[in-house]
Amino acid sequence: MNTHDAYQVPTLGRARFPSPLKIDNFTSERARVLLKVKGEAPFTDIAKQGLLEVAGARQRLFFEPARSKAAIVTCGGLCPGINDVIRAIVMEAFHRYGLQEIVGIRYGLQGFIPSYGHGFTKLTPELVEDIHRNGGSLLSSSRGGQDVSQIVRMLRDNKIDILFCIGGDGTMKAAKALSEEIFRQKLAIGIIGIPKTIDNDLHLIDKSFGFDTAIEKAAEIISCAHVEAKGAPMGIGLIKLMGRLSGHIAVGATLANADVNFTLIPELPFTLEGKRGLLAAIEARLLSRKHCVIVVAEGAGQDIVASSKTREFDASGNIRLGDIGLFLKGKIEKYFATKSMEINVKYFDPSYIIRSIPANTADSIYCGALGQYAVHAAMAGKTGMLIGRVNSHFVHIPLAEVTSGSKVDIEGDMWMRVIETTGQPSTFS
Repeated sequence: MNTHDAYQVPTLGRARFPSPLKIDNFTSERARVLLKVKGEAPFTDIAKQGLLEVAGARQRLFFEPARSKAAIVTCGGLCPGINDVIRAIVMEAFHRYGLQEIVGIRYGLQGFIPSYGHGFTKLTPELVEDIHRNGGSLLSSSRGGQDVSQIVRMLRDNKIDILFCIGGDGTMKAAKALSEEIFRQKLAIGIIGIPKTIDNDLHLIDKSFGFDTAIEKAAEIISCAHVEAKGAPMGIGLIKLMGRLSGHIAVGATLANADVNFTLIPELPFTLEGKRGLLAAIEARLLSRKHCVIVVAEGAGQDIVASSKTREFDASGNIRLGDIGLFLKGKIEKYFATKSMEINVKYFDPSYIIRSIPANTADSIYCGALGQYAVHAAMAGKTGMLIGRVNSHFVHIPLAEVTSGSKVDIEGDMWMRVIETTGQPSTFS
């Protein structure tokens, strides 16, 4: 199997119906985007770099719009832009393709399980026309897996032809399992993923929606912390931002607001004690400038926060993190108390504020495109895939290729710019 075949998107069957779209620029099934744009020149075999199917409206459809029914489900944590994606899917499916039946699954995958009693919501243009002005999800959400065979049975029994799954890594794994079970049962039901992870930690794609909004809001909060730090003797503004396994938000917010003096991320371990430790660096900063601003990603420093207790997991299978923010606050206060040195720590934890606000304009535009391209793919009979942007092009990516864990490259340009912006040491050790 060559690289091209490795990224082949599954289809439900032959596309037999003409598209109702009145456009001239339909996307060819042969159109591809290069996955990797960097390499050692010359490229002797461009196919080895990986080719992804280009997203867009197809001239022929697998589903006959007037006879088709779609459903949307949102899973996992909240994120700016979910409502924008829901709205875009409904508007595109109803107005452009003519689907008359679109339902929303309440409270994530729990909504498929009758015992929860959540039920479905009929989605109409009138219902969704203004939801992009609000944060959260019109359909609400939940974490944790549900029985795949029971979900497929509900899809079949309710005559749902297409399911749009909006969620992160766990949701995409569930979508892949659904797609495989549907294939095993030889059903014609399309599964389309729209990646949602505010941490921006999915591989392959340029970025996930909500990330720009998160950085914008985090930069505002950093400004507040800076004001507070300067407003008191030896003031310290300490901000904990989201980022379980990767520090993309912390890095982006630092670059968006140059008031930060120290940025701590999961990718780079640090020590507190010693002449080259973080505490000594904070002390030197305070003695020279009388104030200090620290940004820490929630997943940073877990090796020094960890206790002897057995690790716990949440409903999505994520390890429950120790609170690095409060831990650092306590350590900083204790350190300066032993030196009889007055400090004033102002602690900020804006996680729920950031993830629950409406999308900004950049994310709103991005979400609209994701929703529209998802509908194009679904109507053409694509399945077992997600919509993503790669090298500035919207593409179809097989769910089998979707994994989380994209890290900040501490040898790369972005982290170098953080070091230059903050003036912090390259390591605390």
